[in-house]
Amino acid sequence: MEWIALIAAGLCEVLGVIALRRVALLRSFGSYLFLTCSLGSSFLLLTYAMNFISMGTAYAIWTGMGTAGSTLLGMFAFGEPKEWRRVFFISLILASVIGLKMIT
Repeated sequence: MEWIALIAAGLCEVLGVIALRRVALLRSFGSYLFLTCSLGSSFLLLTYAMNFISMGTAYAIWTGMGTAGSTLLGMFAFGEPKEWRRVFFISLILASVIGLKMIT
C-alpha cells in the first residue's frame, strides 16, 4: 500500500506542476484551489509512504517522478522541445528510481 501511496504522491506532484502553469496563466480561485489540493495531496501521500519506506528512497522516487513527469508533460502537452538529450537524462532518472526500488 505504501508504494501505491508513493506513486500517487508522484502523480499529484505532476498535477501540481499543471496547477502552477494554470495559476501563472489564470489567477482565479479555482486555479489556487487546484494547486493547493494537488500539492497538499502529494505531501500527505509522501508523508504516509515515508512511514514505511526509507526517507532517502521515498524522496528520490517522489522527486524523480515529479521531474520526469513534468518534463514529459511539457514535451508532449505543452510543445516544449523533444531533444534526444532531454529524453536521455529522463531515462537516467527513471533508471535511478528503478535501481533504488531494487535495492530497497
